[in-house]
Amino acid sequence: MSTPWSLTIDCAHPKALAGFWAQALGYAEKPPPAGFGSWEEWFAHHDVPEEEWDDGAYLSDPDGTGPSLSFLKVPEPKTAKNRVHLDVQAGGGRETPWETRWPRVAEAVERLTAAGGTVIRVHEFQGRPDHVEMADPEGHEFCVV
Repeated sequence: MSTPWSLTIDCAHPKALAGFWAQALGYAEKPPPAGFGSWEEWFAHHDVPEEEWDDGAYLSDPDGTGPSLSFLKVPEPKTAKNRVHLDVQAGGGRETPWETRWPRVAEAVERLTAAGGTVIRVHEFQGRPDHVEMADPEGHEFCVV
């Protein structure tokens, strides 16, 4: 049996960054825990100070199969390259023919650039573009493959 897990991303602007990643992954705002009508109700029940209610944002896979994502406000800025990064598999993977895969990757890169992402570098494989290294609006690196 596997252990459930989620991914937490430290950031300066949780709601804005969650909006970017919701678009990148097709995720949605995570509903509040069972028994609570809103996150605010949950925060109040657990005595979270009201000034901290905007210090996080939460996403989940609408299909219920992928891990959940949390975005937590931290005071310090990002200062170095990620040691772990996400691969947004928009193209379908190398098992998908390049002629099908690459237009999907290019469309995703265009969409994510319009949403505030930045292209860092296009990586090539066997003489043609293969995947794109990008950064989200706060500088977290990820790849579109």
